[in-house]
Amino acid sequence: MDWTVNRNAVLDYLKKYKFVILILLAGIVLLMLPGEEEKKEAPALVSQEITLQESLESILGEISGAGEVSVLLTQSAGEETIYQTDENTSVQENGNSSHNQTVLVSGSGREETGLVRKVKAPTYFGAVVVCQGADNASVRLAVVEAVRSATGLSTDRISVLKMK
Repeated sequence: MDWTVNRNAVLDYLKKYKFVILILLAGIVLLMLPGEEEKKEAPALVSQEITLQESLESILGEISGAGEVSVLLTQSAGEETIYQTDENTSVQENGNSSHNQTVLVSGSGREETGLVRKVKAPTYFGAVVVCQGADNASVRLAVVEAVRSATGLSTDRISVLKMK
């Protein structure tokens, strides 16, 4: 008899709050649907470095006499993002105090990101180029000049070696 009384109480409760329960279930289903993927910056930085290496390999392979080319770039500092900041300076009895705060921009939804003021390109430490035609001095010179132009490295930081 207790079971039927409890069952009737539960059914009455469900009838009374059926719309609330339906809305909660619909919300849970909507939360479980796949949405937009979040952007991740770290892979983008890695892909930019790889893209430059691949671009250099492709361009250097077009140099007359270079043949097959492989390129390795080493970075001394990666790409650096500088965000816009607001500086508040106040004069107090015991000296000046300043407070810097990053300017935030609201995106879609509740997402906030910093306002980018400038993006500094990565600085390279050195480059190693291995190519089939490296035994020819004019090919080595052309390869060194091309890498210097693309990366901003000085010629003493670029090594061109013969591929086996």
